[in-house]
Amino acid sequence: MSKSKLEPAATTKTLPPPVRLAIDAAFDKKVFDVRVLVLLESDAFTDYFIICSATSVRQVRAIVDEIGKQLKVEDMPPSHIEGYDRGEWVLMDFFDFVVHVFTPETRRFYDLERLWGSAVRIDISELNQSNPPPS
Repeated sequence: MSKSKLEPAATTKTLPPPVRLAIDAAFDKKVFDVRVLVLLESDAFTDYFIICSATSVRQVRAIVDEIGKQLKVEDMPPSHIEGYDRGEWVLMDFFDFVVHVFTPETRRFYDLERLWGSAVRIDISELNQSNPPPS
């Protein structure tokens, strides 16, 4: 497996509009540590992963609700949602991209960024300086 590359934030301009809309919706609910894994060159079942963190189960659900609401307005509801009841890791499948919203501890445990180590990564966090990670 090759080393992953962290691409500059300018690469976000090449993201498809629904991916960007999901990211913006997540930022509306104070998400932090946002990364996009670009899986176009892999054998993955989707083109992009959006991986982000929330401070609590309640915030995870709020982020998921907001993403779902914003994309439903664009006639793009998720095809599948997993983990909402437990709220520590919620997966939203939009076919072309998958959103993963984690509590910090659960994100560290599953470490999707390591599992998809060959993917190009885009650090989105720096685009939204108004929502720094909690101390």
